[in-house]
Order: sequence, then C-alpha cells, then structure tokens
Amino acid sequence: MNAALETVETKPTADEIRRARKQNPKMRDRDLADHIGVSEAELVASFVGHGTHRISPNFEVLFPGLAQLGEVMALTRNESAVHEKIGPFEKFINGKRAALMLGEQIDTRMFPSNWVHGFAVQRSDGKDVRRSLQFFDAHGDAVQKIHARPSTDLEAWDRLVTAILIENQTPDLLPEVLEAEPFSRKQPSHNVGNVLRDRWQALTDPHQFHGMLRDLELDRLSAFELAGDAWAWPLDRGSVPALLRLAASEAIPIMCFVGNRGCIQIHSGRINMVIDKGPWINVMDPTFHLHLRTDHIHEVWAVRKPADIGYVTSVEAFNSSGQHIIQFFGVRGEGNSERTDWRGLAENLPRLDRSLALGAAE
Repeated sequence: MNAALETVETKPTADEIRRARKQNPKMRDRDLADHIGVSEAELVASFVGHGTHRISPNFEVLFPGLAQLGEVMALTRNESAVHEKIGPFEKFINGKRAALMLGEQIDTRMFPSNWVHGFAVQRSDGKDVRRSLQFFDAHGDAVQKIHARPSTDLEAWDRLVTAILIENQTPDLLPEVLEAEPFSRKQPSHNVGNVLRDRWQALTDPHQFHGMLRDLELDRLSAFELAGDAWAWPLDRGSVPALLRLAASEAIPIMCFVGNRGCIQIHSGRINMVIDKGPWINVMDPTFHLHLRTDHIHEVWAVRKPADIGYVTSVEAFNSSGQHIIQFFGVRGEGNSERTDWRGLAENLPRLDRSLALGAAE
C-alpha cells in the first residue's frame, strides 16, 4: 500500500490547542473547538495549569456553594439556542436522576449522570479577570456554565472552587470523551396512535407527558405528528420570532425552556427587547438573554396538554433531525387557568396544513 495514502488523523495536543487559541483570540470556545477538531471540554482542559483547574461536579457541594455567591450569570445552551439568566442561585433540591434549582431568576432542571467534567476557568481580558465554572457531559459538550458578575462575592467563589477541586491537576492531560451517537428518531410501532391519543387525553398534569412518551417508546415530534389536531398542530417556521415579538409588544409573560443532555434552563416573565442580528433573534433584557438561530428551525408545533385546570398550550421548535431546540409556555401559577392572552397568541400563530407539513418533514 502506498504509504502516502495512509494518513491518520490525530487530535491536537494541549500545547497545540493553546497555540490555536492564541492565534484566534476572539473566537468563541465552542467555535474554536469545532474548528480544530476537539470537544469544548478538551479545549478548556488544555489550560489546566494555565489559569484553569479541574473541579468535581458534586451537586451536594456545588449548588449550596453557588447559593453563597450572590449574582452570577448561568448559561445553558444547545446547538441552536443560548439561554442566559442573571441573578442568584437560590433553592436547591437534590435527586439521583434529576435535581432542581428553584429561584426567581435561575430556574433549572439538572440530570447528574450527564455532569462528567468540570473546570474552574480564570482568564485575563486586559485589566479585567473573567471567572467561570464550566461543566461538560461525557461527549465534551457543555451542560452549564456559571460566570462571575461584577457583584459576585469572589471570596465565596474562591471557597467554592477550593471545596470542589479534584486531586489531579496534571497539565497537558486531556479528558477522554465519547463520540456522541447521531440523533435519530424512533420508528413508531403499529397502531400506537390510538393508544397515544387515549393516554394523552387521560393526562392530568403536563409533567406526565415525558413518562407517557417513554412508556410508548415515542420521540416528542412523532407524538405530535400522531396526536391529531385536537392536541398538536404544525405552525409556520416564522412563528417563533413572531411569538417573541408579540409577547414583548403585548407584555405577555412567557416561560422559555432551553436544554441539553444535562440541564434545562427556564425563564419566566415578561420580555422586552427583541433584536434581530443575522440568522439570530435575541432577547436582551436585564436578567434574561436569549440567542436563537432561526435558520436552524425546521418544524414548529403548537401543543395542548391536559392540566389540573383545563389545559396548557406550548409552542415548540425542532431542527432538521427532529431534535428539540426550544419550548414556550405562558406563565401560569399552580391551580390557575392558562392565561387567555397567551392562549390567544399561541392559537393565532400561522398554521400549516398537517398533511403538507408532514410531507415536507419527511
């Protein structure tokens, strides 16, 4: 065999990653990692010994410690949406399969098994020092990042970092990351549609929806396609930007969910400043920032789910692979009916013909 044809692709070393960062000082970590062929966790790990330390994602220590910091910025993202909330961490509720952070500003659902790698990062930016705690899943993708703010208690920050430092701080040691399986939708079983519609109608709480999908071995989008117009209907792809602009102009409080394998982050309340910039639509409010790639939106659905009083309506967007990008509800207190202004907004977004929409999605 011609030796010239036997090329073996190798990942860059930690030193090579640091050089790439120096050559591209303005590029975001996620974009630089993709550019040089490593995961973001590997890129961050290359700076251990250069302002970065390995830390443990030990929920029992981490989240009570975060509650001592005062105001921070919590960032949760996926490939298409970035969700940033500014405020304090407040009430933490631990759990083996899922944990909660409840607060007026920072409201999250965390899945501990997907918090695998952690780093305390300190970077100089001119005269300023930027501090963050960054956590990644087994594939090296970020699950959540916590950034210090000007009013953050830095003494409490340092105490927390010390409490979750791990013993191994060897420089130039990159983490082992697993290659993620490409997302693929589940093939619905024969006649599952009738069972789905019966189960859906029998729900008494929207939180039961995920368990129903698990029992029926259905992905979310397939359930919407099978449910019928009484429970879910397709919308025009421009419905999400329209929703944001209408919610802002009409002062309708919304809930906005963005998640990944390890974390779902939620905004609840009014939004005000909605800005278009290239393919991104952005919310830029004092305690909430949202950055959404509208060109990644392939399907949008309006969905009804039975609740303790009546039903609730969501608007949900998916990419071309059928992965969930973002989800919206109207703000609703437990024991209250859904707001009529939110319901009216969602139900009047431009609909698509179901048969045409399903044909376009295939």
